[in-house]
Amino acid sequence: MNKIALSVISLVALPNLAFAQTPDETVIVIGKAKGYSTQNSITATKTDTPLIDIPQSINVVGRAQLEDQAHHSMADVLHYTAGVTVGQGEGNRDQITIRGQNTSADFFIDGVRDDVQYFRNLYNIERVEILKGPYSMIFGRGGGGGIINRVQKAPIATRQFIGTNLSANSFGGFDFGLDFNQPLSENSAVRVNAFFEEMANHRDFSGGQRYAINPYFAFKLNDNWVGAISYEYVNDDRVADRGIPSLGARPISNNRETFFGVPGVNNTNLQAHIAKVRIDGQLSATLNSTTTVIFGDYDKSYTNVFANGAATSQNGTVALAAYTDPTQRQNLIAQSNLIWDFEIGQFKNKILLGVEYGEQATNNQRKNGVLSSSLFNLASPTYPTVTFPAINRSTHSDVTFASVYAQNQISLNQYFDLVLGLRFDRFEINGSDFAATPVRAFARKDQETSPRIGLIFKPNEEMRIYASYSKSFLPRSGDQFTTLSPVTENLAPEEFTNFEVGAKWDIRPNLSLTAAIFALSKTNATTPNPFNPTQTINIGETNTNGFEIAIAGQISEAWQISGGYSYQDASLHGNSSVKLAQVPQNQFALWNRYNFSRSLGIGLGYVYQSEQYATILTSPLATRLPAFGRLDAAVFYNFSNGLRIQLNVENIGNIEYYPDAHNNNNISTGAPLNARVSISRRF
Repeated sequence: MNKIALSVISLVALPNLAFAQTPDETVIVIGKAKGYSTQNSITATKTDTPLIDIPQSINVVGRAQLEDQAHHSMADVLHYTAGVTVGQGEGNRDQITIRGQNTSADFFIDGVRDDVQYFRNLYNIERVEILKGPYSMIFGRGGGGGIINRVQKAPIATRQFIGTNLSANSFGGFDFGLDFNQPLSENSAVRVNAFFEEMANHRDFSGGQRYAINPYFAFKLNDNWVGAISYEYVNDDRVADRGIPSLGARPISNNRETFFGVPGVNNTNLQAHIAKVRIDGQLSATLNSTTTVIFGDYDKSYTNVFANGAATSQNGTVALAAYTDPTQRQNLIAQSNLIWDFEIGQFKNKILLGVEYGEQATNNQRKNGVLSSSLFNLASPTYPTVTFPAINRSTHSDVTFASVYAQNQISLNQYFDLVLGLRFDRFEINGSDFAATPVRAFARKDQETSPRIGLIFKPNEEMRIYASYSKSFLPRSGDQFTTLSPVTENLAPEEFTNFEVGAKWDIRPNLSLTAAIFALSKTNATTPNPFNPTQTINIGETNTNGFEIAIAGQISEAWQISGGYSYQDASLHGNSSVKLAQVPQNQFALWNRYNFSRSLGIGLGYVYQSEQYATILTSPLATRLPAFGRLDAAVFYNFSNGLRIQLNVENIGNIEYYPDAHNNNNISTGAPLNARVSISRRF
């Protein structure tokens, strides 16, 4: 732990702030957006590039849509993103599958790694970007199927405002949010976002509280340099819930609310302190610099009692198991980029040169629980007592990584652009397993290169046709690098390769249509053993082939739309009957907002997922989650004094559905018909 804390002193000299000047205000660059339409991104290429000119699939959910749909979590956002499935995350973290690749770590904040396992809130977020396909060239290790980037709300130097929001749902939960921006001078401003939430849902014994505050100070150093300092404190304390078991390789029915844990024992808690320093500057008319340093201290624990097998019958018994798992993590990540625009003859070049360095220290323990009764009786539910008498795992690991990367976006002529990139990563882990007798040291060092190539054809100003190739890798210490076994310590990293052909069409300035065909393969692949999730099994190579189409923006002045469809066939290479976990073959999501007047509007949304497997299909016993379609709606009313009232209704048809799982017998149940009323005002 001290190793990282002391390193802050030497690395603060490399502050990483990403800001920009516009004619009327000083802000952090977040891209241009109007309603549901977004035109630019600095995330996908680390340069300010129009989305239409980026040769990979990207979905963007902006602040307007987040508020219209009353999203409160990453899961809410991603349920409406075709091609991405939300995992249960054992009831204690965000977990997703993109293009067949499951991850709990491929999350970023303003383009910098945010890989700790926790639930991310949206209270201080301007927009969420979902980038699909391997992205190691830009982001480093991981990102095999894609990454999720959150763009933070930024201070604004030209106007003062206060935004407040209060909402309550029909389960008894409520929350309050504050967004306060204050110019301090012509060249500086502070923005404070905060929220408190009392959580409740349809599950028995569910609930919890979370709150956070994020002051963010931005300042102009001189005509060419701007900077900012951000600090965020997060406290999240809730019931950890791993859902329901299966019966006959299907989710057990008529148990949407039944809790297969122990009330008062199942819990997950996070306390996080996250500090960020950012600086952007113009070194010359054609050369710009960006630097970011993030330091995070995370104290996370969770205790789970959960279904450890299938139900014997509808009114029979279910085996239970338990464990508790505390983790402390400190992250220090520094990233710096130079962006150089120049011309050689007719060729226009935008060169990115970057370096990244990080240290991550992790302490982790695991204690298995002892239950007074290991069987839960569905006919006569009685919750057992549980103790955690002995340590089963105790590890400390230190990860150090360093990267250098280069990219050139070349305008060859009026019809063709070429994107070329290459990254070199050095990843090293050293750790100790204190639960082993004798204490076992583990270590691994990997050095990998990650290329990216994209060719863009521009038949006119409004349309692009592209082809791209990219690679990524994931070290054997996995997403969270708590340990390495004697077997995995000697295995090469998992590798991901993506080929993609697509088209992007700006139908009008605020309406875009995108489509892509892709083939993604993973080699040296491993997966949790479906019958013993604590073990890892080697499965060789997997393939995910698919097609997706998305639309976002304004159909008319009154009608906004965001949605898409994806088809994915994810299976074991050479054996297409072995399907990958939590990859529905068909997904469809569509959200509409229509304004009848300046005051009154309505929203209507639909989410569909075809059947999916809870774990990799290696036997007929693999649990299938049935297909479902869910209808949502909203009504908005805006008063002239800045007051807005809205009603969001989810699952209008009150269908029983199972959106995600952790394994064959930890299956989430979708909420029944429910509503949320929100009142917001901006001063």
